[in-house]
Amino acid sequence: MIDAPAASARPAMDPSGRRVVGTVVAIQLTCSLGFFAVMAHLVAHLRHDLGLMAGTIGLVLGMRVGLQYALLLPVGAVTDLIGPRRTGAIACALRALGFALIGTVDGVGPLLCAAVVLAAGGALYNPAAQCLLAGVDSARRSGGFAAYVAAQHIATVAGPPAGLALLHVGPGFALITGTAAALWAVAGLLFLRLPADGAKPVSGPFRDLAAGVRAVLGDRTFLLFALVTAPTTLLAEHIMTAVPLLGFAPGAATLCFCVLAAVAASAQPFVAAGRRGERPWVLRLGLLCAAAAFFVLAPLDGTATGPLMVAGVLNGVANGLIQPAVFQRTVRHAPPGRFGSYYGVLQCGAGLFAFAGDLLVGRLFDLGPAGATWALLGVGGFALAAAIGARGR
Repeated sequence: MIDAPAASARPAMDPSGRRVVGTVVAIQLTCSLGFFAVMAHLVAHLRHDLGLMAGTIGLVLGMRVGLQYALLLPVGAVTDLIGPRRTGAIACALRALGFALIGTVDGVGPLLCAAVVLAAGGALYNPAAQCLLAGVDSARRSGGFAAYVAAQHIATVAGPPAGLALLHVGPGFALITGTAAALWAVAGLLFLRLPADGAKPVSGPFRDLAAGVRAVLGDRTFLLFALVTAPTTLLAEHIMTAVPLLGFAPGAATLCFCVLAAVAASAQPFVAAGRRGERPWVLRLGLLCAAAAFFVLAPLDGTATGPLMVAGVLNGVANGLIQPAVFQRTVRHAPPGRFGSYYGVLQCGAGLFAFAGDLLVGRLFDLGPAGATWALLGVGGFALAAAIGARGR
């Protein structure tokens, strides 16, 4: 009799949750393999194969990141309305087209068009996948998101070497992008295999999109959290741009990205245990590690691989801690059926910050070694400021 209340208080496990988590993790693994196989070598392709300046490369990459996250403002609410299953399938079709394009075009204009298609696909994919995870029962959510993040980073380890191998086969970079397009098409089919009732979209006309965004904008506590975490996208993605631009060879850059991903994946059991991802200190520690990573990178010139690996480890710890912390905080704030809207507003701000940061950093790199050093010190400073702002949140 004494044990009965404790047993009844335990959250019920939704049997469909296991299928949703398993499918989303498989989708994440498939998509990330294609994405990182291309992105780990895209800067080198643009720089050496197409001869673009660093500022132009920053524009192409920044267009993808900035537009992708700007679109999240309406797309997050769209996901709430039509459901993540359909949203995810559309996302994968667009990403497949975008990767097919970016491997076959060579002018700045066509490259920007390919970046737009990739951005639209990415804007649809992220809220679709994370809405599915946010909708499972709380007993599965922490472990499910940990597996989702681990799958991304496992693919990050496998993707760059696979891309490097494909560079030496047949048409080189075009083969990498064609493989990525095929993987995203497979992921789209996996979305469609989810049961139609696996997500419960909010019913209502499309004018309810504005209502979803207004609900988020009225949550002042969440908006302050979004402001503090605005640099997180720049911190997570910029290392993949900075390392090649510092002059590191493709082999050293690939090893760095693999170390980063392995460390981030290894952190997931720790973060998931005891629902640590919900604790404020996890986010602060992740931001401090990100700051340290860029401070280590700042003085490098493309020759010192030891410090590069240290920066990779620090950035891996940062990514492994920040992603679950931001997800869990968003789930806690979002009311039922509104996770997409909350996620969209949060990531829209982070993406616009990353877009502006990529443009500024690209310009500074074009000024030479001193400009590159100041650019990376500035990125580290953003991380440090965010860590200070996150205290008590």
